[in-house]
Amino acid sequence: MNYLRLLFATILCLAGAAGVSAQKIYITDYRSQADLKVYVTDKEYQADVIVYKTNREYDSKLSKNEGVWYFTQSPVRADKKIYIVDYPYQADVKVYFTDKEYRAKWRDQSKRYFLY
Repeated sequence: MNYLRLLFATILCLAGAAGVSAQKIYITDYRSQADLKVYVTDKEYQADVIVYKTNREYDSKLSKNEGVWYFTQSPVRADKKIYIVDYPYQADVKVYFTDKEYRAKWRDQSKRYFLY
């Protein structure tokens, strides 16, 4: 678990880019507070959604649920609150992070409703 949290924290620190529509996401430490449970995978083929992280909040005004996320520090400002799980079978959605905006997309369209 510590490896996954470290990997996730590293991804969050990466710089994002401008000009994208994103969803505001908040990471909670408590499963009971989450809207959905997320497993972060380092294998793209295992993911339900390929996510690109942006670091500009104003890019998140028009959410289109296309795999572009802005991480907020406030749960009140978030569109969705997520909890990071240790194992894939515990997750509602499996996420792979990319550093290329154009790669952000849903691989499993049947799970899109989790982020509406």
